Amino acid sequence: MKKFYNLVCAIGLFGPLAAIGQEEFIEPASRPLTSFQFRQITGGVVLFKALFDDSPDSLQFVLDSGSSGISLDSTTAARLKQTPLPSDRTIRGIAGIRRVSFLYNRKLHLPGLTVDSLNFHVNDYSMLTSVYGEQVDGIIGYALLSRFIIKLNYDDNVMQVCSQGTFRYPNGGFMIKPMLSTLPFQVARVKDERSVTARFLHDIGAGVCLMLSKEFAEDSAILQKKRKLLPKEGEGVGGSIRMDVTVVKELKIGPYRFRNIPTYIFDDTYNVTSYPTLGGLIGNDIFRRFNVIFNYAKRDIHIVPNTHFRDPFDYSYSGLEIYFVDGKIVVGDVSAKSPAEKAGMREGDIIVSVNNDFSQNFQQYKTALQATNAKIRIIVNRHDELVQFDFKIKSIL
Repeated sequence: MKKFYNLVCAIGLFGPLAAIGQEEFIEPASRPLTSFQFRQITGGVVLFKALFDDSPDSLQFVLDSGSSGISLDSTTAARLKQTPLPSDRTIRGIAGIRRVSFLYNRKLHLPGLTVDSLNFHVNDYSMLTSVYGEQVDGIIGYALLSRFIIKLNYDDNVMQVCSQGTFRYPNGGFMIKPMLSTLPFQVARVKDERSVTARFLHDIGAGVCLMLSKEFAEDSAILQKKRKLLPKEGEGVGGSIRMDVTVVKELKIGPYRFRNIPTYIFDDTYNVTSYPTLGGLIGNDIFRRFNVIFNYAKRDIHIVPNTHFRDPFDYSYSGLEIYFVDGKIVVGDVSAKSPAEKAGMREGDIIVSVNNDFSQNFQQYKTALQATNAKIRIIVNRHDELVQFDFKIKSIL
């Protein structure tokens, strides 16, 4: 009986302490606010429709974790009869630095959700419209990502916006814990001649796999000496930039490995990477292979492989860039010693057909130019004369 009494006393002593230890304040649970379809364009870049402020016109925006705010195209702003206010603030991209004006305290109407008190900076995105063959009316980054939990399902092309709060992540996957001010910097390992672990910008607005600054590539001596660097023109917010394209043996993010990664080497003239802070960026041709959850309030980016995880990479190299300009598909840069240049193609040629396809469908022509080791036939209008070119698309492998 005495033993029983002692046991009861012990339970009585520890019971209240255990109850006190279990009490905690918790945030309200996150809840879904809206969900809607998006489209993927070149390199998995996310494009979706929304309304700006009181305008009834449906606009197309790119979701971009590499953007530290929210912005509107200057031509779109003029069409909507908006008058931005000058500022002393500048934006920086890999291709340049620009001073921007602002449209303050405006609204963004997503399907099923209105977001207010947004300060849109105004910038010229005509280059992006030309590159993608799609109207780009603006870019949405930190201003939206910092207010909500954003879920991107690349299997179904659905974006879900949830309120901030206690959130239960799906089973499996990997939690990236980025450094975060307005842009997310994450750790990854790149391996070629040697293995290097570094920080990279997590940039879903870049339709590439991997970009390394020239300084990082040279200082780390990461590339194998046998690697060929093929010239290529790239485009960004600030305009176009000369780069080289090659392949690295491996990219590792958490437990996930990718092999033979198409990689761009660029001269970071405008110090976007603040080297040695960053080695470069990882783009959405990698992240589209996961379903992704952005929870900036908790500094979380959760990734779980989706059905695109093992999609083949694009190793094609034609040396030919095409742009959509004033309703025409025009040849832009033609890289020196590339298959396109050797065939005789020139900047300014107007494309009439690709492989006997006269549809003038920009995306179909881009796809045809990605057919590695395939022969391609292009007919162009050059000074009102039709000229035919035949060449074989190379591989960067």
